[in-house]
Amino acid sequence: MITCFIRYEIDPYKKDAFIEYARNWGQAIPRCGADLVGYFAPHEGSVSTAYGIYHLPDLASYEAYRARLKDDPLGRENYEFSQCEKFILREERQFLKIASAPHAELIKP
Repeated sequence: MITCFIRYEIDPYKKDAFIEYARNWGQAIPRCGADLVGYFAPHEGSVSTAYGIYHLPDLASYEAYRARLKDDPLGRENYEFSQCEKFILREERQFLKIASAPHAELIKP
């Protein structure tokens, strides 16, 4: 199992647009095959950092998921919404494997 962590730097004056974007992914991502943990918007502290987190079995599954997401009507619409509204200033994606116990005992390398 891999976990995709997406760190966003967003325009703090467009937080509501990011929240709409996150809600749309809340529908599209599970439909396209990823196990969505959630999208997180700023609340306290930084007003410009947000996150998206989801799980997939492996990188091959990620590639298949991305292809489905690209063909998904809401996925395409949401991407276009982000491009048009420009509330995402920067996006950084990392793939991690869980290493903590007891969770790590459930996942074999």
